[in-house]
Amino acid sequence: MTLFLLSFAAGALTLLSPCILPVLPFVLAGAHGPFRRGALPVLLGMAGAFTCAASLTALGGEWAARAGAGGRALALAWLCLLGLSLLLPALATRLASPLVALGQRLLPPPHEGERWWPRVLTGIATGLLWAPCAGPILGLVLTGAALGGLHLGTSLQLLAFAAGAACALALALAGGARLTRALRRASAFSDVPRRVLGALVLLSAAALASGVSERALLQLPSAATATLEETLLRLSRSNGGPADVDGAAQVPEGLERAAWWGGGDTRPSANEPSPAIEGLSPGFGGATAWLNAAPGGPVAARGRVTVVSFWTYSCINCLRTLPYVRAWAERYAGDGLAVVGVHTPEFAFEKDAGNVARAAKDLKVAYPVALDNGYRIWRAFGNHYWPAIYVVDAQGRIRHHQFGEGGEQDTERVIQSLLQEGPTATPAIPDTTGVGLPADPAVLASPETYLGYDQASAMAPPGAAVRDQAHRYAAGPLGRDEWALAGLWTVGPEFATLDEAGGQLTVRFHARDLHLVMGRPPQGAPLRFVLTIDGQPPGDAHGVDVDAQGHGTVDASRLYQLVRQPAVSGDRRVEIRFLDPGVRAYAFTFG
Repeated sequence: MTLFLLSFAAGALTLLSPCILPVLPFVLAGAHGPFRRGALPVLLGMAGAFTCAASLTALGGEWAARAGAGGRALALAWLCLLGLSLLLPALATRLASPLVALGQRLLPPPHEGERWWPRVLTGIATGLLWAPCAGPILGLVLTGAALGGLHLGTSLQLLAFAAGAACALALALAGGARLTRALRRASAFSDVPRRVLGALVLLSAAALASGVSERALLQLPSAATATLEETLLRLSRSNGGPADVDGAAQVPEGLERAAWWGGGDTRPSANEPSPAIEGLSPGFGGATAWLNAAPGGPVAARGRVTVVSFWTYSCINCLRTLPYVRAWAERYAGDGLAVVGVHTPEFAFEKDAGNVARAAKDLKVAYPVALDNGYRIWRAFGNHYWPAIYVVDAQGRIRHHQFGEGGEQDTERVIQSLLQEGPTATPAIPDTTGVGLPADPAVLASPETYLGYDQASAMAPPGAAVRDQAHRYAAGPLGRDEWALAGLWTVGPEFATLDEAGGQLTVRFHARDLHLVMGRPPQGAPLRFVLTIDGQPPGDAHGVDVDAQGHGTVDASRLYQLVRQPAVSGDRRVEIRFLDPGVRAYAFTFG
């Protein structure tokens, strides 16, 4: 709920930014007459069109990019014609008579003011042209949709943003009406105000076309609005933790998991070449605790080239990068390299220091690890990826980043360069056995799938989950990437809990590896399970946490590798039957 209110406030603040200027003439032109018949339908159309356009853009894809480029070109053409009509009305009339006719349809004469639809169309046209300056809050929502997928929550947040802008415009229109009347009176004696307005519209269009608006107009006039938005975000966090975001999850941590704000400059996407100096390292002052280091943090890392590795121990992508980070820590320690892990939890059980300590021991993580349960280090770095790696030089400057899997060779070359070893130094050799084996993109066709209802998808049959109460389920046929429960289960926001022995969890997937994040109640005994693949014991396709007969044990809250196939020939149906009640199933991941 907090982010909806913040989105509304951010929308209202756009009235102070230059990005609202290109669409103001359309709003003023369509909003004449009483508010209910004039401004209201225009603003409703504007808010609705912006929400739809931004939601579709968040889906991504080549078609969305082409549509966005086409819409931008049409918008710029329209703005240029509008500026010409104000600056040189006689010339514009000859050049744009077809568009004038269209404009008369969209902007009917006053005697047609009883009709809503022309003004709604005007609002829709305005909303399609409107490209608001993306401050911190809108940036959170948009990148949350891009990373976590578009859904109702994202669209509602965009609608809240548009509603805030519409309400601010409605208030401004009262003063705008007086200004319009004053300009009309002035125009009776001089056409200077009209020509000035036309020149401003043309300058705005030129700035949009050349990109000057992004580099200059956005930075200068909107700096105050960005500061105000950042202040609102800080206040919301201090009064109740981070704002909830519906980018891909409704957990509080999702705010920076889904999005970031870098003060106006777009951070390079994953694994693109980075600037020589990306900024100063904020350090590790927000750590709630430390592993493999003194309470104040690793003193040895100060003044040294440092690798900062953001991870969480049930994230399969993080586990695949760990072998490289461990290898760097071992290979280059004698050359002055320090490695610091930052464990930022995704699930509640990952906040337990004991769980993290056991996982670090099992994963042979010997370098210092900061426990970032409050997401303070995550936010300080402006991070939003699991895993993420930052390379910091001896002067404390960030010189390189790697977001997600891949790019380890580039990262190692930066490390070598900063250590003055040169590009021909012998590379570290990572141990990529077990869960550390990189995913095989040629056969990986199944996406990460959550079982808690906050992020659940692909449950069969659709809508079968009964929230927060015990319910008896029955498994049926499954399509690819679908999963089902059988037996007595309670589906909660983060995980599904088995309430009696004999329950089953079934999934159909297409990948080499199948992992499942599972846990058990605190202080509980280990929980037994038996796994089959297409009705048969896994044999040589068993994972590291299952034997050839399919037997396994849930002894802690962590990621379990259930299946590793020597070869992938098609979809597989895996059934997990739990012999003891109490298991907590969080998410499937694949490799």
